[in-house]
Amino acid sequence: MKRVLALVEREMRKFFRSPALMLASMVFPLVQLVVLGNAFGGKIRDARLAVVDQDGGTEALKVREAFDSVRANIRTFEAVPYDDEKRAVADVKNGKVQGAVIIPPDYSRRVEEENHPRIALVVDNSDTFVSSALEAELTALTNALNQPKPEPRILRQVALEIVELYPYIEYMKYLLPGSLTLAMFVSVMIGGGMLYIDDKARGVHEGYLVTPISKLELVLGLNLAGAIKAVMTGVTICVIGSLLSGVGTIFDPATAFGLLVMIVLTALAFNTMMFLLMVRIEDPLVPRAMFGILNTLLFFPSGSVYPIQAFPPWLRAIARVDPFTYAVDGFKSLLLKEVPLSAVFGDMAVLGVFAAVTLAIAIPLFKRTL
Repeated sequence: MKRVLALVEREMRKFFRSPALMLASMVFPLVQLVVLGNAFGGKIRDARLAVVDQDGGTEALKVREAFDSVRANIRTFEAVPYDDEKRAVADVKNGKVQGAVIIPPDYSRRVEEENHPRIALVVDNSDTFVSSALEAELTALTNALNQPKPEPRILRQVALEIVELYPYIEYMKYLLPGSLTLAMFVSVMIGGGMLYIDDKARGVHEGYLVTPISKLELVLGLNLAGAIKAVMTGVTICVIGSLLSGVGTIFDPATAFGLLVMIVLTALAFNTMMFLLMVRIEDPLVPRAMFGILNTLLFFPSGSVYPIQAFPPWLRAIARVDPFTYAVDGFKSLLLKEVPLSAVFGDMAVLGVFAAVTLAIAIPLFKRTL
């Protein structure tokens, strides 16, 4: 055990002598959390909606008043009056406005006659986020306009009451588990994979050959050192990220303990996976080429940015074997849902088994000779 700890001490001393490595593994995920957390997931505000009123009647006036109400309250869009339908559609195409509502000349008459009154909404569906927001808002407005004027004595319609288990979760909070997981992975890539290959290429590992350190002790020492670096990164990002995004669950002792266990297991799983991938590689350029592919292949299918339920079957299959998936799910449950520790035992078990299996495969593949 003393020889293993000596290896760990050597790796940690080298790591602390390079503060740029520590900053690189922590700053990027924090920047991603702040920028993406505020750039994505917010509600659409102040979209420009062209309104072509070809009717000018009483019912058309009600539609325009409803648009003014949206502008004054939730501010999804701002109604911009247009006189020409063709110019409004052209402005939607060239991006001057995000949508156009066309009220036909016979709209008011058809409403009074109850003869299929229609309003046209022209959207630029190349931007699905804005077009979906406009479609949802206009659908809600038309449903409100369709309500009967005299309220019936007996309400026969079925009403849906939505009960939300948690307060509104901003996208920055939703992104926090993924950013925490990514920070630990970046720490493992830099502090584990790159340094391991660079030391091997420079001949640093040759010094181990004249020592009585066994192959098992060498593998355990290198993996333990890499895991400690990832744990340090994970704890730092968990605290700073929670404070930045306004997540207060870290102050609960039970949740904090669960997060610490998840961080340790995630660090072990990621480091043993990286060690297994790097154990037989000699060229220092290979890891640098692999890390971009690994980052994309592991991070995005994990559900950290978008729900797994929206993935095609082949991408769901990748998510099932991706350790990121179980790390993100465990962190999300503890940070956002305040669940008891028993609720994430499944994620912890998968990460623990994954670490044990990858380490068991890496040990016989490790060569003690250079």
